[in-house]
Amino acid sequence: MFRLTRPLFQVAKTTTRITGLAVHPNPLPALTQTYESTLTALEKIPTTSVYRQGVEALTLRKLNIVKGANGDIGAVEKQLAEGQIEEALQIATDELSLVGQMAEWKANTAIISRAIPSSMRSASSRVPRGLPAILQKNPDDVVITYAKRTAVGRAKKGQLKDTPVDEMMHALLLATFEQTKLDPSKIDDICVGTCHPPSPLYASRAAALAAGIPHTVPISTVNRLCSSGLMAIRNIAHAIQSGETSLGLAIGVESMSLNPRPTPEVSQIVDQNAEAHDCIQPMGWTSEMVAEHYKVSREKQDEYALISHTRANEAKAANIFAEEIVPINIRGTTISIDDTIRPGVTKDSLAGLKSVFPNWGPGTTTAGNASGVGDGAAICVLTTRERAEKEGMQILGKWVASSVVGVTPKHMGISPIYAIPKLLETVGLTKEDVDVYEINEAFASQFAYCVDELKVPIEKINPNGGAIAISHPLGMTGTRQVVTGLAELRRKNKDILLTSMCIGSGMGAAGLFVNEAKRVANKL
Repeated sequence: MFRLTRPLFQVAKTTTRITGLAVHPNPLPALTQTYESTLTALEKIPTTSVYRQGVEALTLRKLNIVKGANGDIGAVEKQLAEGQIEEALQIATDELSLVGQMAEWKANTAIISRAIPSSMRSASSRVPRGLPAILQKNPDDVVITYAKRTAVGRAKKGQLKDTPVDEMMHALLLATFEQTKLDPSKIDDICVGTCHPPSPLYASRAAALAAGIPHTVPISTVNRLCSSGLMAIRNIAHAIQSGETSLGLAIGVESMSLNPRPTPEVSQIVDQNAEAHDCIQPMGWTSEMVAEHYKVSREKQDEYALISHTRANEAKAANIFAEEIVPINIRGTTISIDDTIRPGVTKDSLAGLKSVFPNWGPGTTTAGNASGVGDGAAICVLTTRERAEKEGMQILGKWVASSVVGVTPKHMGISPIYAIPKLLETVGLTKEDVDVYEINEAFASQFAYCVDELKVPIEKINPNGGAIAISHPLGMTGTRQVVTGLAELRRKNKDILLTSMCIGSGMGAAGLFVNEAKRVANKL
């Protein structure tokens, strides 16, 4: 966390006095202090950072100007006293530029926030660093006050196979309003993560209107494939942090029954590029490429798949998923239990399955060690801590930060090994600080490799099974992982959740959240 020792609005006042020719009696020591504080803050950024190098050089130049060529501040003050304010004017202009750059780098603006009326206050854009800062509760934190999902349906054969995304989302919104008693007119914005339905914005907007949300509430959709649900949360969180939104809904939804992945098409000139060609290939092909390149055996894939199937069956038998599922009504039928979890999966039954992609790579991917294809939706309600407390909303968790990365398209599945360390570095945590990981199991090939490379105990990862057992409705998954992870933290009375997933075309993402509803699992 980078902290400027002087309030930025005081710097602006000093600048106004200089630019208005009513020179501050002695602005130079104040500017010197600001520059020196900036240099101290920059020491916390790696020296290899282009940002640090650029700002550090600019700050040193301005500091030297202020102090004078020979460090003689008195000489510069004398020039100002004689009315030579050209350089002072330039310094003031540069100062405002520097303030802007530091703000872009998530500078600590809490001192400004305290000077703004609460009705106009946005969440801070800073990223807390270190466990104490992350666990600290601030009025401008972005918090989650509701997090639920629908039961998941097996694609083409399950309970949601004939339910389009608008109907699914409509049912989820009605159930959410019933449980939360949230007044739809209080919503400032909605973001829906979804991948393959036609005209997704029209469908989402129509579903919101039909659920009783006023036409004055805007909505957007986001498609970053497997991370779309997380990106919806990220977009609303960032909007709250910027002050543009005070309360928003983040939704992830997908019907892989009615809207399966379409075959991407690119022009011939684009397809001639090797990586461009790779990035539009079927996901099963990328699974086999990972297995081949990183030598992930069929046996290891089945081993990790069995863990997922076993855990999910045990969780279902113990009724654990009931806490995170909100029942929805679809055409008079209540949907409340996942129908995707397959009972009786064993090591031998997995070993007996045939490859589903025998013509690609080693042909080790099967229907038992790859994520299931499914239908479902999930939702999170986000606002500021201050508003949640003022309006009596129960705070379940806190948004902290996220990361996105790009990797070689052919090996898109390994991206969590880059997204997770990037996020941990951003927030100043170690792998050991995280209590629960929800890492998407797109394929056992990539999941096994990621677990081995991250060196995180498997006991911390997907403790109730993952997508191999529960299935992976593309737009839903990023939101479901947050719902599932926060529920698990409540049961365990633990603090930190990290979610991550690989993303088709060669990307990856991760998100960090804090549980703030310990010992209340039975009340939800």
